[in-house]
Amino acid sequence: MSDRRIMLVDLDAFFVSVEQVLNPELRGKPVVVGGRPGGRGVVAAASYEARKFGLHSAMPLKTAVRLCPQAIYIEGNYSRYREASKKFMVILADFTPFLEPMGLDEAYLDVTGFESLHGSIREMGLAIKRRIQDELRLPASIGVASSKPVAKVASEKSKPDGLIEVPRGGEAAFLTPLPVGDLPGVGEKVGQVLKGMGIITIGQLAKVPLNALKNRFGVFGEVLYDRSNGGGSDKIELPDAAKSISRSTTFEKDTRNKAFLYATLRYLGERVGADLRRQRRVARCVTLKLRFSDFTTITRNRSLQQSAYSDERIYNTGARLLEPALAGEKKPVRLIGIGVSNLVEPGGQLSLLENTGERLTQLENTIDRIRDRYGFTSIQTGRTLLLKDVYLEEEKAYRLHTPGLSK
Repeated sequence: MSDRRIMLVDLDAFFVSVEQVLNPELRGKPVVVGGRPGGRGVVAAASYEARKFGLHSAMPLKTAVRLCPQAIYIEGNYSRYREASKKFMVILADFTPFLEPMGLDEAYLDVTGFESLHGSIREMGLAIKRRIQDELRLPASIGVASSKPVAKVASEKSKPDGLIEVPRGGEAAFLTPLPVGDLPGVGEKVGQVLKGMGIITIGQLAKVPLNALKNRFGVFGEVLYDRSNGGGSDKIELPDAAKSISRSTTFEKDTRNKAFLYATLRYLGERVGADLRRQRRVARCVTLKLRFSDFTTITRNRSLQQSAYSDERIYNTGARLLEPALAGEKKPVRLIGIGVSNLVEPGGQLSLLENTGERLTQLENTIDRIRDRYGFTSIQTGRTLLLKDVYLEEEKAYRLHTPGLSK
């Protein structure tokens, strides 16, 4: 087994916990973040009180309402969660530079050798939990082990608001009695196959010869063997710069209204452009995503001869992709999204004949500063003004119905 000490810090029911900080009256009640009853979408997060009724993330809202109609349903606000996440990551970075974020609400830390600073790794974990509670008022669960998969299991088992440290050499004893579905990577399909093989616990899986697992699952059989025996990666992957930026929204009602679709695309493109400039990157590819009423999903992309970071160029490229995608299409649109990829550092002399010329760059930088101070909708284009009668504003931005609160 590895000599390293890997810690996974996971914020409990993150979206719900943030809402409970803002509104303490929600504490101790079944709360669901993800959408309104009768609306579309899925459960993004459920409080532990709601989970007692069988609710869980990714469950369709209609199912959640049927199981727990008395729950308090909240659409959620991604910007709030993103800000809380940034503060969370800052706290973790104060304890170790070896940090691998896994989404907004959890991160792996390599804490090998930090005993000398905190007395023990357990004391370090408790200190992290105190900082998170004192500064963010959020509960966190922590797992510590010699590998990332075992640390993940330990974190899940410590919920809510707990800490479990698996001692070196104690991985097998910790995993053996647990259901095989607790092992990272064992989803419903793999679980059913293992059940058909008579394997119910992780301990039973650990006893299956490696060759037998490889014959049944291919390369993944080796992963199952390593993880069930307490192994797996102990390498912390430091975060790289984002490889893509995208924004999307699911409409409350399917629509064929082209003016509305283009207005939404413009707004989403402006949000992408602002994120791109904030990261001081330029993009070489623009992608359009559409999902129709029958859930058919298409993506169209276009590579750019010249890298772009202006709202105008991002939108114009997306609009040129949207026009043929809608031509002759009779089904209404359920979701629309736009993204940029192949991000690089800006370099070279940009042509002043392009929309991304010097004057436009200065203008958009000024608009970004105004929006950062007064809200995104403080400045709008003529096209996006159409959305004013459709969407509510929250914290000076349109509150879109975004899948999984991803943006």
